[in-house]
Amino acid sequence: MKKLNFLTASIIVVLTLSFQSCNKDEQEATAVDQELLTVNAQIDFSNELDFNMGLDVASENDTYSNRDTNGTMTFPACANVSIQSGTIGQFPITFAIDFGTGCLHNGILRAGIITITFDDYVTNFGSHMTITRTNYYVNGRKIEGTVVYENQTTNTQLPQWTRTVTNGQLTTISGSVFTFSGTRSVQQIEGVSTLTLGDNVYKVLSGNHTVNRPNGSSLTVTVVTPLIKKYACNYISQGQLNLQGTILDGILDYGNNTCDNQATYTHSNGVVYNIAL
Repeated sequence: MKKLNFLTASIIVVLTLSFQSCNKDEQEATAVDQELLTVNAQIDFSNELDFNMGLDVASENDTYSNRDTNGTMTFPACANVSIQSGTIGQFPITFAIDFGTGCLHNGILRAGIITITFDDYVTNFGSHMTITRTNYYVNGRKIEGTVVYENQTTNTQLPQWTRTVTNGQLTTISGSVFTFSGTRSVQQIEGVSTLTLGDNVYKVLSGNHTVNRPNGSSLTVTVVTPLIKKYACNYISQGQLNLQGTILDGILDYGNNTCDNQATYTHSNGVVYNIAL
């Protein structure tokens, strides 16, 4: 009887330890999911934020087909814009936007410098807008890499660009480093015929990019439902991405076109995670 009790007790201990180990693994997996989900959303957020800045600079400096923002631009007063090289009205021309050690605007804190180079008006076919970052931070997260928008417009009523991100890197507040790269197709679907930027709406039609964690695991992100980005909103407000990676396997949904910093991720097992920027 004592041997049986000892054996039973041993089994219970093993099962208990196994259960605790499984719980620990599940908790760690959940934590990894949440971090990678948030980082992926922050990457999209930063890229869209910088696109707005590119349009602001182009318009304000008479390089955006002579458009005027009529007070609708999101350009922060605490940032300093200067011509790094070139002359207004001629190409190529490069602008430097210096956010200093901290520039708070519309609830977004930025620091460092981004440079934006135009080789033609951004609305002209074949033109390029190149964005690079130098010691650049968005809400405390360091963003690196180069983003190039190449105009691929075939219908002047629907301007379109190919966006290519290379050497992308995001360093979280805690110090974790993620790399990213990829290509997407972006089309302007509203505000084409007006002289303001405020009514512009853009649609990310297709494309994919990858995000890599420091431990070697990776994530592939593919547009499955076009993303909607309003110039007047800092955030993507609609659309879905398919996330496939070492752990993640599901859909990131940006919502019903409401301007907010919320998104949801639904894993293949039906578990839903809330994402906030």
